[in-house]
Amino acid sequence: MGTILNDAPPAALTEFDRGYYGWRVVLASCLGVMVGFGSLFVYTFSVFMKPLGAEFGWGREAISRGFGFAALSMAFCSPMLGQLLDRYGPRRVILPCSLVYGSAITSLALLRPHLWQFYAVCILLGLVGNGAAHLAFSRAISSWFHRRLGFALAMVMAGAGLGSMILPFVAQTIITHAGWRAAYMSLGGLALVVGLPMSWRFIHERGAVHHDAPSPHLDGPTWQQGLRSYPFWIIIAVLVVNSLAMNGTVTHLVALLTDRGVSPAGAALSASLLGGSSLLARIVVGWVLDRLFGARVAFVVFLITAIGILVLARANTLAMGCMATGLIGVGAGGEADVTPFLLMRYFGVRAFSTLYGITWTFYAIAGAIGPVILGRAFDSTGSYTSLLTLLAMLMALAGGLFLLLPRYTKPEQVEF
Repeated sequence: MGTILNDAPPAALTEFDRGYYGWRVVLASCLGVMVGFGSLFVYTFSVFMKPLGAEFGWGREAISRGFGFAALSMAFCSPMLGQLLDRYGPRRVILPCSLVYGSAITSLALLRPHLWQFYAVCILLGLVGNGAAHLAFSRAISSWFHRRLGFALAMVMAGAGLGSMILPFVAQTIITHAGWRAAYMSLGGLALVVGLPMSWRFIHERGAVHHDAPSPHLDGPTWQQGLRSYPFWIIIAVLVVNSLAMNGTVTHLVALLTDRGVSPAGAALSASLLGGSSLLARIVVGWVLDRLFGARVAFVVFLITAIGILVLARANTLAMGCMATGLIGVGAGGEADVTPFLLMRYFGVRAFSTLYGITWTFYAIAGAIGPVILGRAFDSTGSYTSLLTLLAMLMALAGGLFLLLPRYTKPEQVEF
């Protein structure tokens, strides 16, 4: 990667050149996303579920509500964060949000047997989470890339894949040897020492570095016009179903597998495999999106995910758990590429972050519901099987909606 960080004049380079400054932004964004909300908080949440329950006597539904509160506060704040990103640029949003986010994760090490304290920290994490996640970093990338947008987004989202592959195993290892408090302290410190310095050094929009020319692709409708476009609402509909299924599955994954006889280490391995497959999916799907019609690519991604959830509903061995998480990871990785890519192709850069933030509102509300209904299903019946089977069928049907999307047109010509 050394040749990426040379000092060649930006004006003389394009997005097809390895020395292009945009690739520095990609690298910094990748590391920021790796330790951001989606990777560090979401994918390690299930690892802490049993330790918190054992420590404080909290039920799984009660713990899952913490995830729900984080998701709901994220839903509330994402459109406003999107407007701030469109108005002031990513740097002024990412830096303060990353500082608060890392500090909040660290503070979970100080939890006492009061659910309100856990919920308060989760709400704070939701308020700033998208300022240290895909939403903010995608805005940074959107001003630097056009023809290689899919691949650039894939490299950024690969950070989430790396985080979701590595961090659950790291968290479980620390819990086993030093306890859950040390694990939260370590994860929060990681967010502060990795994500924050890289964002400070390299995150800039095009036009803010060496007096480079502004992006020529700042076109597209207003966010109000985007809301009147049926492609936007198809994307929303699919994301809602995806979020219900994915967030519910991920937050209960380790608990589900250990209930069925898989060791804690094996369950953490399955969670890490989900991260590994999502990493591979991000790269492959990003590369394919630059070459094939994105709606058809998205349909295949969501169909594979539905199959994975169906396998997980009946998984009772480590091998079946790994097979299921490998397939589910395709959806976790591919969706992260598909959503910003389709938004850029249909709506351009002008209101990209605001529209992306609105999709996050719907995604986060559904994400708040998914873990809770799975927790309630388990507390009521002692099983996740029936609900996971239903969610798998809904995922397959929702993916088919992507086939209704029109061919790309210029953003200003999108049908409203």
